Amino acid sequence: MTIDWANFTPWTSLAGGILIGLAAALFVLFNGRIAGISGILGGLLRWTRGDIGWRFAFLLGLIAAPVAYGLFAPLPVVQVDAGTATLVVAGLLVGIGTRYGAGCTSGHGVCGLSRLSPRSLVATLAFMTAGFVIVFVVRHLIG
Repeated sequence: MTIDWANFTPWTSLAGGILIGLAAALFVLFNGRIAGISGILGGLLRWTRGDIGWRFAFLLGLIAAPVAYGLFAPLPVVQVDAGTATLVVAGLLVGIGTRYGAGCTSGHGVCGLSRLSPRSLVATLAFMTAGFVIVFVVRHLIG
């Protein structure tokens, strides 16, 4: 494995990580809620009075942010090196894992670990291990 030095961006990656952590901290500080996407989206499927606005605004912000960024800078080219069937199976597996793990990578990995949650540590280790194993199997054993 080699590093693509022309596209190696440690400082912008660090800044992005800091912004994600800061946003998650501010979200829990001001709303008392964890910024886990699966929980936020799932809450839209179970209508509760007074609970829809912030959920909709959060998800709208996830869509609006790259659109706003694209007004000032070119968006990166998206390249997916997988077929449709692989993406569908991967999406289903992520969805099943999110349900069994009682949260998604953002909920456990960003918010749960920052709260020193043992359950989030185990979940994040499981997510990462599964990802490493699947990539190894698909790239080196199957394909």
